[in-house]
Amino acid sequence: MRPSDRSFARRIDLTSLQLFVAVCELGSIGKTAEREFIAASAVSKRLSDLEATLETPLLYRHTRGVDLTPAGESLLHHARSVLFSLEKMQAELSEYADGVRGHVRIHASISAIVQFLPEDLGHFVKDHPQVKIDLEEHLSTEVMRAVQEGTADLGICNTGVPGPGHELQTLPYREDQLVLIVPRGHALARTRAVPFDATLDCDHVGLHSNSSIYLAMRDAAAAAGRTIKLRIHVTGLDAMCRMIHNGLGVGVMPRRAFELMHGVGDLESVRLTDAWARRSINLVARDFSTLPVTARLLVDHLTAQAQAPQLAAAA
Repeated sequence: MRPSDRSFARRIDLTSLQLFVAVCELGSIGKTAEREFIAASAVSKRLSDLEATLETPLLYRHTRGVDLTPAGESLLHHARSVLFSLEKMQAELSEYADGVRGHVRIHASISAIVQFLPEDLGHFVKDHPQVKIDLEEHLSTEVMRAVQEGTADLGICNTGVPGPGHELQTLPYREDQLVLIVPRGHALARTRAVPFDATLDCDHVGLHSNSSIYLAMRDAAAAAGRTIKLRIHVTGLDAMCRMIHNGLGVGVMPRRAFELMHGVGDLESVRLTDAWARRSINLVARDFSTLPVTARLLVDHLTAQAQAPQLAAAA
């Protein structure tokens, strides 16, 4: 590596990057100078110094303003990312000054959020009130992508879906059982358990087309040489129950989630006998050993919470 490469980060001035982004957004050095309350010549000098540092032109200057060169377009993308990361760092660090002693970013699937996380995270926050937890709901594939890209510290989802994740580490968290939801008077309501292919003559109310549940249903139907008679896609489990209650079809969801939604329609659940209907929900990280201390503390808490029901059952 050349000495100039090693000193690159030290030679990039953040103020110049901010001014460069502003010029790109406003399309004019003069307008940028007015907005930032500095002389236009000072803005122009900083941009020229930035071009000299990078050893390439960044802007085409003309009487109407400026346009980006190909190198300028690339720098704009990276500059925005750097400035956004700095703003995020400032926001997170300011929370420590306000008394927050840790910050964990979690992305989780709807199944994990509805069934398990309210109680598990609630217990953790009671024991660690100064830890801030940011929790976002996403599809399982998106959860794993967020962890892989560093957008989330920790993911909680079904890792058996196609997509990113082969380089991620996992720990067991919970298991859930998928069940068929039908109106109380439906013919299948009289059975205790059914294979999924026995439902394929019925209209279905399905979750998002990229959700792990719907992907498993689709694959099971294809294996039986059939297709799902999908009446409607919904984004939430409560909406699915209301649609089923009003005669739009049958649906598949986790049993515990259905049990927690008391009174959402006059419905019954029927256990699915297929092997794929028994699912594992895992904790996901790029490397559990390198997580921040607060995140590792949360991982220990979640794995302990998951083991507690199993130990109680064994006793």
